[in-house]
Amino acid sequence: MSTVNLAGLQVGDQLPELTLEPIDRTTLALFAGASGDHNRIHIDIDYARKAGMTDVFAHGMLSMAYLGRLLSNWVDQRQLRGFGVRFVGITHLGHRITCSGKVVEKFEADGEQRLKVELQTASQYGDVKILGDAVIAL
Repeated sequence: MSTVNLAGLQVGDQLPELTLEPIDRTTLALFAGASGDHNRIHIDIDYARKAGMTDVFAHGMLSMAYLGRLLSNWVDQRQLRGFGVRFVGITHLGHRITCSGKVVEKFEADGEQRLKVELQTASQYGDVKILGDAVIAL
């Protein structure tokens, strides 16, 4: 976890990026076991092909978990007041995902100073896979 001075952050400041190893079948199998999400579209190539895909692809929640890691590497998770995403693209095998974020607002709520950050994941090709935001208490 970083020791960043959150109070000194300004709108437009960037979070330190997090880049992961390329998605492979082992990653998908491990995530399926850890999360309990054994949807065959993510782990069975024959099933994925019958569904019209060329191969299996990553769980959306895997990429959301990566964004959670980006946040918890940056601040103590006890400071997290909100975290939400929407899935906008499929993360395929071989994609190297980079998680990033930037401060978009400073405000007060429930008696504490907070930051709102916009978040995203993108492949090495610049294709956005997830858009989201989080609220952090200072």
